[in-house]
Amino acid sequence: MTIFLVRHGETAFNRDGIGLGRQDLALTPAGQLQAAAVAARLAGNNVSRVLSSPLRRAADVAAGIAESHGLSVELSSALIELDIGETEGLELAEMRRRFPDFLSLWASPGGWRERMPGGESIEDVALRLAPLAEILREDSLGGIVVVSHNFVLRTLLCSLLGLDTGAWRSFQVDLASVTGLTVRNGRAGVQFVNDRCHLSNLNLA
Repeated sequence: MTIFLVRHGETAFNRDGIGLGRQDLALTPAGQLQAAAVAARLAGNNVSRVLSSPLRRAADVAAGIAESHGLSVELSSALIELDIGETEGLELAEMRRRFPDFLSLWASPGGWRERMPGGESIEDVALRLAPLAEILREDSLGGIVVVSHNFVLRTLLCSLLGLDTGAWRSFQVDLASVTGLTVRNGRAGVQFVNDRCHLSNLNLA
């Protein structure tokens, strides 16, 4: 079985460098082009299920993938992005001004246990993803596509690969990227990470 982990396309907050967690933003026109490119990238693969975060920037990407395979999208609350609390909607410079102590802890080796001001920690995300990760590691026919967000996908990678949650920073998952894992006998292995080749011919100007 193959698991494809897909990050959503561009939103205005991603484009402008603004903190984005649970706010339900739509894709930009560039993000819509990215979504179509991801759907085309996966159209030739064997896909039996498409799971998605309920936030529309992910669900819209998932819908295009599901349509190309004649499937419906299965929304999962476990896949919603990290709750970034009071940092939602802030530029990084403003975050540094308002929350310097938190950002210092966040950048430390144990930062994955630190909750965002008024929000969640990476540890919290790992706990809510654990039941889903167990299901994904079960062998089944076909492939599964999971469409979600930056913090969630990096945390899910750790869980699927049996790594400590603190290793989440070891992975990069850019906008509209695809990461592939193979599952055999309940164990996941990496095929590729952060593939964005399908975006190379897009005119995003």
